[in-house]
Amino acid sequence: VKVANWIMQQARKYFGLKVTIENEEALHDINKSGKTAIIAIEPHDILPFGVFAVNPVLNVLPGRLGETCTVLMTSAVFSIPLIKHVYYWVGGRPVDKKTFRSQLASNECTAFVPGGVQEVILKDPNKPDDLILFLKNRKGFVKLALERGNSIVPAFVFNLDHSYGSIVPRGELITKVARAIGFLPVFFWGRFGIPLGIPKPVKISMVLGEPISVPCEKDNVSTESVEKYHAVFVEKMEELFERHKHSEGYGHRNLVIL
Repeated sequence: VKVANWIMQQARKYFGLKVTIENEEALHDINKSGKTAIIAIEPHDILPFGVFAVNPVLNVLPGRLGETCTVLMTSAVFSIPLIKHVYYWVGGRPVDKKTFRSQLASNECTAFVPGGVQEVILKDPNKPDDLILFLKNRKGFVKLALERGNSIVPAFVFNLDHSYGSIVPRGELITKVARAIGFLPVFFWGRFGIPLGIPKPVKISMVLGEPISVPCEKDNVSTESVEKYHAVFVEKMEELFERHKHSEGYGHRNLVIL
């Protein structure tokens, strides 16, 4: 625990972490309701370490949401030397439906990146100003939210895509391999050009939007409800980016949702 606390505090300083919550009162209301929330964070990029901004140690989220928040990510991250230990120490866990459901059943806040590694694969090197969010077919978390009536909080991390340099392999075969193993076999480097090293000390800024309230449909979640609230989520994520992009130096960037 002491190691995790130290890592998180140092990370906050290293990245000059700034977190903006658009409606903190709404998060307090979730706590008062006795329910929890899913924090859906974008983008993924090479390593989605921006998700740790909601780690309980940093005391960003209010009340029980902040005290219980666990970050779920692709199990492949936990196969990378050194990085796997750091991510586990600071509360990261492999993402799968069983773990996700278990977290919500325990009324514990859960953060993850719905777009996943596909966002890295879909990057077009000829369009560096495009920000790819792979969300149109990512609907499973909406169904999980509807099962218990848990709110969905859209969140966006700015400057994450400046933290690593990378060479991303292309092609249909690479895409199939990435899907099969859960991550993209990519060569990346961080500070001082060290392969698989620590990220560059970019200023990380996370914004959390208005929680999206969903009904509790238990075991009778309808396809119509999933489609409806997924569409709301995608719309709210796009609006969140547009509201903050100029103040975060992203005025020239284009959000592309696939």
